[in-house]
Amino acid sequence: MWLTGFDAPCCHTMYVDKPMQSHNLMQAIARVNRVFKDKPGGLVVDYIGIAAELKTALRTYTDAKGKGQPTVKAEDALKILKEKLDVVRGMMSGFDYRSFETKPLELLAPAANHILGLDDGKKRFLDVMASVTKAYSLCGTLDEAANLRHEIAFFSAMRAALVKSGSVGKKLSEDEKNSALKQILDNAIQSEGVNDIFVLAGLDKPNIGLLSDEFLEDVQKTPLKNLAVELLERLLKDEIRSNSRSNLVQQKKYSDRLLETVRRYHNRAIETAQVIEELIAMAKDFQEALKRNESLGLNRDEIAFYDALAERPEVLQQMGDETLKKLAVELTEKLRASTTVDWQVRDSVRASMRLMIKRLLRKYKYPPDSQEAATAFVLKQAEALADEWSK
Repeated sequence: MWLTGFDAPCCHTMYVDKPMQSHNLMQAIARVNRVFKDKPGGLVVDYIGIAAELKTALRTYTDAKGKGQPTVKAEDALKILKEKLDVVRGMMSGFDYRSFETKPLELLAPAANHILGLDDGKKRFLDVMASVTKAYSLCGTLDEAANLRHEIAFFSAMRAALVKSGSVGKKLSEDEKNSALKQILDNAIQSEGVNDIFVLAGLDKPNIGLLSDEFLEDVQKTPLKNLAVELLERLLKDEIRSNSRSNLVQQKKYSDRLLETVRRYHNRAIETAQVIEELIAMAKDFQEALKRNESLGLNRDEIAFYDALAERPEVLQQMGDETLKKLAVELTEKLRASTTVDWQVRDSVRASMRLMIKRLLRKYKYPPDSQEAATAFVLKQAEALADEWSK
């Protein structure tokens, strides 16, 4: 059954212990040589010596104008593995990681910090490690590759830490959980409990919903500055997303500010210590913005429309805070009552809502020269809240 009759692209390893040739051999190999999601290829373990039969079968396949390369020798994958591993070792130059077999967890954070300190270090390291992982999955059964297992496991753990520090709200898929990376780690490192990236960096794990002054002070003092930048970026993204995902003004304001700060850091326009200061200042500003929202006495949806209406400072100065709050409350109430499940794609409903918005703006004497832009922005803000309203 496993040899003929169907494709099994998720199958990774086949052990051959019976004579096969010609199309039967090609069909058998087809069970494992399919590229599948994060699987770069399959592995055929030959117990009886079918190399000659395989060459003959491949010759017949290519003579019949078959395309692609059905097989690759594990030795060829080993050459690629060694080449890419040398690149990773070169990136680690200047950092002593020789005790990776005995003290992997102690070295993990400083090693990640070292990579982050290189020019475009994170991207280069992750790209090379992707090649290392694929090559190892194809030649891991070779003795020479097995001897490299612990070193690859250490670098793979570094990769996992760097990916984790930059992946906000992303859950690992089943494919990633079952990838070759996990196989390497399972076989090479003995688990001693769950290790959090904040602990590895020497920081107490904060309450993600509130970047406390105590935690921000700890960040300033940590010697692992590059890793601290990654963690702060992750926390701020999470904070902005969770607290302003339905508020277009706040989301754009702080997301743009964060992106610009991180861009200058990656371009080496500012030093690591300076970017930490800027990210901490941003975190405190965001906290103050949340406190301001509470003091307005409005709910989350009303605050979103209040910010949309007050995007231009001169509007707030001209109308006054109390008038703008009343407008935001009435606007939220009427827009919510007007929405239907499919209102975004119904031109008639959108036209009716647009007219209702304009009437309210005139009722509260919203500046005439700003009414058209405000109408478009308020409608866009309503679209951001549409999914929650339709539940």
